Amino acid sequence: MTIYLKNATYIDWKSLEFVQTNLSVSENEEQPLQLIERMPSQDVLNDDDTIIDCTGKLVTRSFACGHHHIYSTLARGMPAPKLSPTNFVEILKYVWWNLDKNLNLEMIKASALASAIYSARNGVTFIIDHHASPFAVEGCLQTIKDAFDSVGVGSLLCYELSDRDGDDSKNKALHETKSFIKQGNQGLVGLHASFTVGNDLLQKSVAMARELNSGLHIHVAEDKADQDNCLKEHGKRVIHRLSEAGVLDHSKTILGHCLHLDESEIKCVRDSKAWVVENVESNLNNAVGMADYSSYGEKIMLGTDGMHSDMLRSAKAAFITGQTTEGISFPDTYMRFRNVHRYLSENQYQGDADNNLVILDYNPPTEINGDNFLGHFLFGIESGHVESVISKGKLIVENRKLLTVNEHDVLKFSREQGLRLWEKLS
Repeated sequence: MTIYLKNATYIDWKSLEFVQTNLSVSENEEQPLQLIERMPSQDVLNDDDTIIDCTGKLVTRSFACGHHHIYSTLARGMPAPKLSPTNFVEILKYVWWNLDKNLNLEMIKASALASAIYSARNGVTFIIDHHASPFAVEGCLQTIKDAFDSVGVGSLLCYELSDRDGDDSKNKALHETKSFIKQGNQGLVGLHASFTVGNDLLQKSVAMARELNSGLHIHVAEDKADQDNCLKEHGKRVIHRLSEAGVLDHSKTILGHCLHLDESEIKCVRDSKAWVVENVESNLNNAVGMADYSSYGEKIMLGTDGMHSDMLRSAKAAFITGQTTEGISFPDTYMRFRNVHRYLSENQYQGDADNNLVILDYNPPTEINGDNFLGHFLFGIESGHVESVISKGKLIVENRKLLTVNEHDVLKFSREQGLRLWEKLS
């Protein structure tokens, strides 16, 4: 099957060059996208080929999320915790750790399906997710992958390993991680954060990442409490502990947040193979602080941390907050927004090739071209302008209608599971 995009204004996502052209999109990643001068004649087309008239529309690479928590989807509108948190650790204890302990596989499935739908509608065709469900571990990663696959969204998954829920849960999570990746699935070895990961688990996780030719995905100094614990328990700062253990040796490793690092840690991260993922809205929501991410070099990508599934919104937030913390530029913001593609490509992950596209119905009040595109990107283009989405060469959203699953049924299912979760929480 081939999708033909007729009369498109194609924006090269790397050079930002605008080209008036027709496009041929294939599921074959070896030749995923071609710019063609003429549309094929009717007698050449196959029965399953699709033609979309893109006159007046913008076509460019779709988007990807560098750090998500799909298990938080059913939290929207949930009852307040019995005790009001007064700091970040209490937010985890009273809200998120209470929620993840009560998840079952049906709730996880509902969360993944709903998140994938929202992502697709927002033009996001690939998600790097960080999952936790300590009493529903077995099969959780496959459940998420199957849900993402059914919607048509690519994924790189991990389970959040931690000592906080006891040996039985931890051992199941180690097995789940290893089993999932060894079956040929795209996965990382996930860790929660230094302050909930003992030395034995840290060593086992790094060894597993080496064995599986993978990397690690961990929250780093999201709050000062992570540093305080590390200094007290291990006599060193978080990045130095992780570096000595080998976490930063992998080009696939993702370090989330990285807010409370000193100069020696920043240099260690900058000189390493690891990537940093920035989640500014979550940082602001949890009142954990902000950081000058420019000091970490160029291996910075953007995530949502489970706040939502809208990467255009994350880019705008990174730019606005970055004005205060680092004086960030338009190009640097866009680079971070697109760096997830670089991370996935350099580490040879599948599902994020050039046959992932968005068609934008964006009719601005001013001229748009390659010279001023970034101004429109930050101050004009929003997820509401996403009209159609192609993922891995397949049309998954057409004229704002999801084609792959029944959205009404999925959201009905997710509401049912949300109520069951809230009953358990209360």
